[in-house]
Amino acid sequence: MYYNKFKDEADLPKNKNTTISDDLDETDGEEDQGLWEHHRIVVDKGQSMMRIDKFLMIRLQHASRTKLQAAAEAGSILVNEKPVKSSYKIKPLDVISIVLSQPPKDTEIIPENIPLTILYEDEDVLIVNKEAGMVAHPGHNNVSGTLVNALAYHLKDNDFAKENNIRPGLVHRIDKNTSGLLVIAKNDVAMTHLAKQFFHHTIQRRYVALAWGNFDEDEGTITGYIGRSAKDRRVFMMYDDEEKGKWSVTHYKVLERLQYVTLIECRLETGRTHQIRVHMKHIGHSLFSDDTYGGERILKGPSFSKYKQFVENCFQLMPRQGLHARSLGFVHPRTGKNMYFEADYPNDFAVVLDKWRNYNKHVIAKQDSE
Repeated sequence: MYYNKFKDEADLPKNKNTTISDDLDETDGEEDQGLWEHHRIVVDKGQSMMRIDKFLMIRLQHASRTKLQAAAEAGSILVNEKPVKSSYKIKPLDVISIVLSQPPKDTEIIPENIPLTILYEDEDVLIVNKEAGMVAHPGHNNVSGTLVNALAYHLKDNDFAKENNIRPGLVHRIDKNTSGLLVIAKNDVAMTHLAKQFFHHTIQRRYVALAWGNFDEDEGTITGYIGRSAKDRRVFMMYDDEEKGKWSVTHYKVLERLQYVTLIECRLETGRTHQIRVHMKHIGHSLFSDDTYGGERILKGPSFSKYKQFVENCFQLMPRQGLHARSLGFVHPRTGKNMYFEADYPNDFAVVLDKWRNYNKHVIAKQDSE
């Protein structure tokens, strides 16, 4: 397991063995760093017996008894690799592992009545199909109009959302210009349970992507260290040196070959920033219309003016990277049942995909007639 390092000693929590994990499954885009945290504590030799919830309240910052009890209920507190109740009495040299949702920040989120496409909702979880163009979380250049602003309004009567105002129920994120499915927690137990599933990579998520070029193999795996570019901090690159980046793994499978572009499915083992986009550029298959990683240029195909005009029309129809978080599967935090959701291609993706399919048929028909 790989962990994010703290920026400086001032960021360290009271427990020196605490780490903030950013190893979430899948995000193609923004890392889910800061949405949940993992702690590992080895109890001192001289420690007297004490309830584990009381012990953790002392050792961890921002860990209320209610949150710790919710974590225990969700099976997220392990002692010597076995889940325990909040009443468990710790013993010397016990090894404690716990996954918690991060404490709220000081920033206040203004609820905004922004329409959301909700595929499912119950008392514990909410499934949202995010549109391309919507930022998941407020940042320096996006203080309003985000998914979190919309969730704050939709969940305005939910006590958990009010307490976690900075990111009401947000367990993971995807890029602004990536469309697709997100699961939102509506209470602390659900939040902790889902965070645990992300931490252990048991969340099932699949992306579909339209990439430039024709892949040599029907499936493959891309690995390496992803880090920021030294020339442009907004862009990420692949490195061979672990000191320059974080380990990343993407599995891909070809779904459809369309002459000069290929429709693929991607499954992520890690959740690094821009992971799919960086990995595809690294192997010479930048995502179609991705203006950050070179996919906004015509990378494959003939030099005919009609072809150039065809591709430019596709760029205009989908002026963002061809990437969609299509499916999402997880264990329901209350019922224990397996939940699975799929989101159809958004209109821009579907239209461009059909255009490439028609172009492919035209090319094949022309080749057959010659």
